[in-house]
Formats: sequence, C-alpha cells, structure tokens
Amino acid sequence: QVQLVESGGGLVQPGGSLRLSCAASGNIGSINVMGWYRQAPGNQRELVATITSGGSTNFVDSVKGRFTISRDNAKNTVYLQMNSLKPEDTAAYYCNANLYQFPVGWRDYWGQGTQVTVSS
Repeated sequence: QVQLVESGGGLVQPGGSLRLSCAASGNIGSINVMGWYRQAPGNQRELVATITSGGSTNFVDSVKGRFTISRDNAKNTVYLQMNSLKPEDTAAYYCNANLYQFPVGWRDYWGQGTQVTVSS
C-alpha cells in the first residue's frame, strides 16, 4: 500500500511564509512527477506546482515568484515553500504523485490534504 502524508499547513498572516512537506511511502519503485494542488471552498481543485524527477518545475501563474517546489528523491519527499502569502492562497493543499507501485504499475496517488489559512 502506498501513502502520501502531508504536513506543514496552518494559519499565517498575509505576507508570511509556510513550508509544506509530502512524503511517499510503501512499495514504491520509482516516482515520476510530484506536485501540489489546492482547493478552496466552492472552487475546483487547481494545480499549484509540479516537479519532475529531473527537477523541471511548473507553476500556476498566480504563485510564480512567490512559491518554490523541490524534492528529495532519496526520501520520496516533495516540498512547497510558500512566501508572500495572500488571503487568496487560503485552501486545502493536496500532494499528488505519479509513481510505480510494485506489482500494480504506474498510478496516481493523493495525500489527505493540509489546510492553509492566510488571515490577519
């Protein structure tokens, strides 16, 4: 069984920073793309950032210049550093990984979500 466990959410004032972490565990052979998505109440889940196994990154326009994504392949962990946070960043943040699970094959997995609230 594969699990993605997120941590690092919380309440922060506008302009503040948070760092999210997501660790994948289980019978994993390889991980391709890892990423972060978010969903605010009443909205659809949207892509925030992704990173390939080689380190190529992609960001939604609204977070460019404020968020960075990184990963530690040895630890099967992805991070999202969020700076200059705005109230509109408030959402539940979900980790996603496209990975090879023995003996099932390539599949997408999701974490349980961690809440980020930006408010004064």
